[in-house]
Amino acid sequence: MTKRDYYEVLGVDKNADEGTVKKAYRKIAMQFHPDKNPDNKAAEEKFKEAAEAYEVLSDADKKAKYDRFGHAGLNNNGGFSGSRGGMSVEDIFSQFGDIFGEGGSPFESFFGGGGGTSRGRGTGQKGSNLRIKVALTLQEVDAGVTKKIKVKKQVSCDTCGGSGAKDSSSKKTCGTCQGSGYVRQVRSTFLGHMQTTTACPTCAGSGAVITASCNTCKGEGRTYESETIEIAIPAGVEDGMQLSMRGKGNAGKSGGPSGDLLISIEILENEELARDGKNIIYDLYLNFADAALGTAVDVPTLTGKVKIKIPAGTQAGKILRLRGKGLPSVQDYGKGDQLIHVNIWTPKHLNSEEKEIMERLKDLPNFRPQPGKSERGFFEKMKDYFK
Repeated sequence: MTKRDYYEVLGVDKNADEGTVKKAYRKIAMQFHPDKNPDNKAAEEKFKEAAEAYEVLSDADKKAKYDRFGHAGLNNNGGFSGSRGGMSVEDIFSQFGDIFGEGGSPFESFFGGGGGTSRGRGTGQKGSNLRIKVALTLQEVDAGVTKKIKVKKQVSCDTCGGSGAKDSSSKKTCGTCQGSGYVRQVRSTFLGHMQTTTACPTCAGSGAVITASCNTCKGEGRTYESETIEIAIPAGVEDGMQLSMRGKGNAGKSGGPSGDLLISIEILENEELARDGKNIIYDLYLNFADAALGTAVDVPTLTGKVKIKIPAGTQAGKILRLRGKGLPSVQDYGKGDQLIHVNIWTPKHLNSEEKEIMERLKDLPNFRPQPGKSERGFFEKMKDYFK
């Protein structure tokens, strides 16, 4: 299904400031909140759609990428952040709880209280995000690549299974929530009675209280380990673009979800080729004899060298084009071109023989061609001098 424009979803323009975006999101979230629209799938999708739009437009980096590349710059087979494909209502409450109040319900923060939502926020504490940088060559950008990256991160403790307890006898059911991990309250608002659910403050949502800590993790429930992660990077990415892998960050606490892995793309410089959007630029240097008489030369491309013909009389500044030899784009089909900028090489240091030849050429009547006069005779004479 085609996604709607994020600005259209929130009803704001591209120049809207952070406060305006936040206000617009809260208004829509209240309208389609699951507590107000129970068992209404259409309302739930609207609620998720607004959260997705807010996730992007409230983040300066994501907003800049969206403004430049559209949806394609944020979503590639689930690789970029900004896709609600795996986003649940609980994820929204957890991620944007500060918008609605501590528990994640807009009705709590607007109508008194700091509790949660009847849909809950999930047990435990979400793990923090990890950030890494991946460097790519232009050839890797052209073809797309899968990178294996080793990262050191927090993982669930193997000894205690992430509980933080020394053994099964070191855990007892929380007396506050009776093991559910949640506490519920009923509040009266002008919309009627609202039942809210929030993580238990006593056990942090785990449903159990630890009496003796695990010796391995010291009650944290997490340890540090290295993990090798495969990152599929699509063709056409640009320098500074950020990809996100949901759930590949640090492990959560007390059964909470893992954070995300944020991958920043860095494009390495190429000694011969330069990038200009989808196009590849190559500077070709010719001596003026070859430019005048024509020749054939090998030029590098992203997929190897190709031979091109230089027409006789080629002027400095001329641009030759190799169609389809550029880069793909993450936002559309097709590839750019390779543009070959022709430069005429002027020698800086001449020996005595070369200087003598230049002096003789300088005195030829056609050395400074006049408009409308033939240059061919001059160039043929010049060719003989260089034999």
